[in-house]
Amino acid sequence: MGFIELLFIAIGLSMDAFAVSVCKGLSMKRMNRSHAFVIALYFGFFQAAMPLIGWLLGKQFQHLITNVDHWIAFGLLAFIGGKMIRDSFDKDPKDFKNGYVLNHKELLVLAVATSIDALAVGITLAFLRVNIYYSIVAIGCTTFLLSFLGVFAGKAFGVRYRSKAEIAGGAILILMGLKILLEHLGIIPF
Repeated sequence: MGFIELLFIAIGLSMDAFAVSVCKGLSMKRMNRSHAFVIALYFGFFQAAMPLIGWLLGKQFQHLITNVDHWIAFGLLAFIGGKMIRDSFDKDPKDFKNGYVLNHKELLVLAVATSIDALAVGITLAFLRVNIYYSIVAIGCTTFLLSFLGVFAGKAFGVRYRSKAEIAGGAILILMGLKILLEHLGIIPF
């Protein structure tokens, strides 16, 4: 897996965190950079930690499922991407318009919830030839940056782009899963 593919996966994974960060920015009366930094730190850390956990789990069971790993990768990425797209239509923008107070328990829950898909991607990465440490740094840094910018975007633009970001993230994950499947089936070259 090359840098561009990894970057697309990182961007796709970070769209949930970006969308939540936009909502956090939307609910701020004044822009608070330290709050934006803390929000981005939570999301970036968990988006990096979950693929590592998934990768460790995947490596433990790799010998059992090597013959179908490309189907598993495709299935997980397509499921996660489809769920992201479906979820983008289920959220009510009015839910995010209450005043914002930095709540670490809430951020922890949100960071874990938005990074569950990264756990599944980590399992997928266990079946591919990737440097997991390089991958988790790329995913964590991308998520941190997009979440930090998301808080500012939320404050500036409101909830208008949240749904589109989640749809784009879901589509990216589905396309990456399809690419992995087609490569392993020999339809497109590695």
